[in-house]
Amino acid sequence: MSKGKKHHYEISMVWTGATEGPAKDYHTYSREHRFEAPGKPPLIGSADPAFRGDAGQYNPEELLLAALSGCHMLWYLHLCTAKKITVVSYEDHVEGMMTEEPRAGRFVEATIKPTVTIAAGDDVALAVELHERAHSECFIANSVNFPIHCEPTIQTQD
Repeated sequence: MSKGKKHHYEISMVWTGATEGPAKDYHTYSREHRFEAPGKPPLIGSADPAFRGDAGQYNPEELLLAALSGCHMLWYLHLCTAKKITVVSYEDHVEGMMTEEPRAGRFVEATIKPTVTIAAGDDVALAVELHERAHSECFIANSVNFPIHCEPTIQTQD
């Protein structure tokens, strides 16, 4: 194990679907669950609708993409401030592809598509380049075993 600084994370999960009855049959049990962490609002989840989940709730696959997007953005903002690039706005659209094989499924790729507005006069080429660095520093991207593509759009504030 690495000798670097260690950070511990913890979350609780409760299968709230049990209130609708036990899981006895694949087709009928509820997939609803709740994540909790001290001092934070609960997050309600379910399975993807393809796996009999509730389309109105977040599923684990979406949460993985959200983690990739959030981690990339946080690193990007850090790097921009260090290089004196003023980020005025940041939005992202993330897509992922999962394959389902007999007895297993896995993500095979993801693409993040951040649209960033920087202050007029700031270095657009550097702002684009910093996305590559953010990707290489991102803790979540470094923890998954599939390629993550980054297709940034940089705009300058009028």
